Amino acid sequence: MNRLQQVFTEGKAFIPFITAGDPNLETTEKLVLAMAEAGADLIELGIPFSDPVAEGIVIQKADERALAAGTTLDKIFDMVRRVRINSQIPLAFMTYINPIYVYGAEQFLANCAVCGVDALIVPDLPFEEKDELLPYCQRYGVALISLIAPTSKERISMIASEAQGFVYCVSSLGVTGMRGEITTDIEEMISLVKEAKDIPCAVGFGISTPEQAASLAKIADGVIVGSAIVKIVEDYGEDCLGPVSDYVRQMKKTLLIK
Repeated sequence: MNRLQQVFTEGKAFIPFITAGDPNLETTEKLVLAMAEAGADLIELGIPFSDPVAEGIVIQKADERALAAGTTLDKIFDMVRRVRINSQIPLAFMTYINPIYVYGAEQFLANCAVCGVDALIVPDLPFEEKDELLPYCQRYGVALISLIAPTSKERISMIASEAQGFVYCVSSLGVTGMRGEITTDIEEMISLVKEAKDIPCAVGFGISTPEQAASLAKIADGVIVGSAIVKIVEDYGEDCLGPVSDYVRQMKKTLLIK
């Protein structure tokens, strides 16, 4: 069993997201290890990009801070290599297609494999264009995660049937960000996925409170939280390790409650 398969084997998975290099890569490295210790099942590392079209203002600002701090892809790969010396926590990169193209798709995936990245999430890569990256992902053993959204509708079954690792269910229309209420019929989305393929479903976009996480965990296999954690990093800077760990611990505890 590989690291990605282990994510959903022990109850509901909690998947935190942080922006690599915010406020700096040294803090990111410490955060990954701290969140793993606090109970995270998989960690999403956002690769900072100057035009993150799927992101709300919180993560946009984190990308700006990371880029201003001199974060590059090569430095992120080096950081992940250091993490792997101390932890086998499953890791996923979340990025956009442009940085991958600029870097070189095959070299990007080869480096992911060498440093121990388990999965790749690319929000602006349409399902119909997945073959731009899928052959390299398959060659280097990195799962290309499929996303479905409330607008996917009749495409959900098609996307799910070819999905790898898990399906990322986008809970809300629009960009990432904390929301007071999740109104999408997530249960219907997940039902359509499960009819097409027996694969875990993790829900993200807009989740920030334990109450939201607990509610969604009743129907999903995992919960993804980004903006709420990135906001803690923004508020505390290099002193964010304790507050972020406390948040992850609380959210994971919520998901363990039957």
